[in-house]
Amino acid sequence: MKILSVAIPCYNSEAYMEKCIKSLLPAGDDIEILIVDDGSTKDRTSQIADWYAARYPGIVKAVHQENGGHGEAVNAGLRNATGVYYKVVDSDDWVNTKALRKMISVMKELEEKNETVDLFLANFVYDKVDAAHKKLMRFVNVFPQNQVFEWDAMKHMHETQYILMHNIFYRTAMLRECGIELPKHTFYVDNIFAFQPLPYVKKLYYMDVNLYHYFIGREDQSVNEKVMIGRIDQQIRVNKIMIDVMVSENFENKSERLRKYMLIYLDKIMTVTSMMLILDGSEEALEKKKDIWQYLKNSDMKLYRRLLITPLGLAMHLPGRGGRKIACVGYRIAQKFVGFN
Repeated sequence: MKILSVAIPCYNSEAYMEKCIKSLLPAGDDIEILIVDDGSTKDRTSQIADWYAARYPGIVKAVHQENGGHGEAVNAGLRNATGVYYKVVDSDDWVNTKALRKMISVMKELEEKNETVDLFLANFVYDKVDAAHKKLMRFVNVFPQNQVFEWDAMKHMHETQYILMHNIFYRTAMLRECGIELPKHTFYVDNIFAFQPLPYVKKLYYMDVNLYHYFIGREDQSVNEKVMIGRIDQQIRVNKIMIDVMVSENFENKSERLRKYMLIYLDKIMTVTSMMLILDGSEEALEKKKDIWQYLKNSDMKLYRRLLITPLGLAMHLPGRGGRKIACVGYRIAQKFVGFN
């Protein structure tokens, strides 16, 4: 059995997918690379996937499917994964090979000792085009290093810090146990992937290595602001699923730190959704902003009140056109400081 399965969702990714694949290949026989061709038709994605599968038969597997979107490609990767751990690397991103080898070495050592870890974490880099300084998302102030720990060992996470698909390695069996099934034809499902399984995570392990390079800069990229506004209904769909997860989860026997982190994460997603609708500015968009908060209110009044009074929640509800302008200014400052989009 492989120690790690890595899924690479690919959709017309010919221009950049090989950089991603080549960053993973040096991990050798310890890794299983699942190139998921999500119904690509406009370029040579399918042929490239087949070439690598033929060239590295013990390491690379090509998975072809009808177009189902990023989430369905992640689902397909999970269905085909045979590794102890499962990771997703988007086709326009890449990993630091040296850091990956270090993490795999630790995974193997723990497996030999029969120590179960549900979630491995590392650092990631916002590799933004033309940025003089690349933003590093590091967690040395939050998690113990180089040891197995539980949620109660987690310290305060700053507002500018968050766990994303980029720095997550889940135990494959645990991920299947939680029953995650990402929606088809929907962008931004990486937020569900980094959220829904967390209550099933009991043991964690953090390594202070800069593993993942998250590329930002393509005009057609899903996190491009104009693209996000154009696909706002998909963002709203993801937001509602995350509300449903939070409402349905029973935290009675779970760590308070886990619950608090999930609240903070949902708060940020509500803010992103609200902000994109404010930036749109149309009457229809502002009505959708009211609707998503009403959905939260109808789902759980206590949770609604909790998020409404956070600094982000208050900022999203400043009255009138002037209030929306202030929210936009605050968003631009945060955007520059954090380095996202």
